[in-house]
Amino acid sequence: MKSTTPGVTVLLTQLTKLIYRRTSEEQLGMRLKEFATLATLHDHSPVPQHELGEMMCVDANNLVLLLNDLEAREFAFRRRDPADRRRHLVEITDEGIRAFGSAQKAIEGVEDDVLAQLSRQERVELHELLAKALD
Repeated sequence: MKSTTPGVTVLLTQLTKLIYRRTSEEQLGMRLKEFATLATLHDHSPVPQHELGEMMCVDANNLVLLLNDLEAREFAFRRRDPADRRRHLVEITDEGIRAFGSAQKAIEGVEDDVLAQLSRQERVELHELLAKALD
């Protein structure tokens, strides 16, 4: 007999869609994709542009569009890598750090709502397991 329980991929997809539905640009002060980019830059800035794309699982063309938007808002900037002029380094700006901090507070409310059925320890375990799967 086949299982009727959704697999991990289905559940993760549903959870992602639920978070997207409950997170507005007005809440965060930016799009969720911009928030995810700033979160990565917050922890890894400066980072070569191609590595940023790999970390975020975003193709090069979409990453360029995303970085163009972040630069227009002065949340991030790109500069040539002095060690290799063929590549760009991406850095978060002070304005980007402030915007990220504000958005992070807003996203915590969304997470509290979406993960309300999980205990604090279960949330920690979920975070650890997801991080481990992405390593």
